[in-house]
Amino acid sequence: MVIHMPRLLDLFCGAGGAAMGYHRAGFDVVGVDINPQPNYPFEFHQADAMTYPLDGFDAVCASPPCQRYSGMSACRPGLSDDYPDLVEATRARLQASGLPWIIENVPGSPVLKHSGLFDLHGIELCGHMFGLELYRHRHFESSVHLWQPDHPRHLVPGAKAGHWRPGEIISVSGNCSPIALARSAMGIDWMNRSELSEAIPPAYTEYIGAQLLEHMAVAA
Repeated sequence: MVIHMPRLLDLFCGAGGAAMGYHRAGFDVVGVDINPQPNYPFEFHQADAMTYPLDGFDAVCASPPCQRYSGMSACRPGLSDDYPDLVEATRARLQASGLPWIIENVPGSPVLKHSGLFDLHGIELCGHMFGLELYRHRHFESSVHLWQPDHPRHLVPGAKAGHWRPGEIISVSGNCSPIALARSAMGIDWMNRSELSEAIPPAYTEYIGAQLLEHMAVAA
């Protein structure tokens, strides 16, 4: 018997950290990014995520560029203005689709951290929630309700980007080193250093994807 997995469109997909988690949750994932992504582990289309057709998919996730909102951009006045601000436009596009959807981004972005008005739901995830040896907080906003896990205390100091020392939690950003430790902490073994620094751990989206599938099953 052939089992048909629900199709999920992965916009601004990068090298596929989020995609792997959704795949493990039970989705057939298709990625779209304006840049080539030779290491993306699933079906990939190089195209503009803001215009790619949404027809034929059961759900959609999006990770708009985060550089405008990141702490790294805040370190120099005016630097964030060099990067696109696409969260609001992405949200509007996904809402208009009528599909169940998820948007992911960094703290400081317009992506919700808590559930808000108009049936929008948000949570914050951290690597320690999943037993990973990193913090890497990310916000997930959705058209469906998401359960917020308990957030363990951060008892071990986090390393500065590119300056990990034994006894610290590695920061997977910029010139993250040692690369083997960064890959292990993220649960990702197929990306190079620059791809890894832009990715999210698959454990995050496996958790999100399971809830998305539950919602879709109830709504069917």
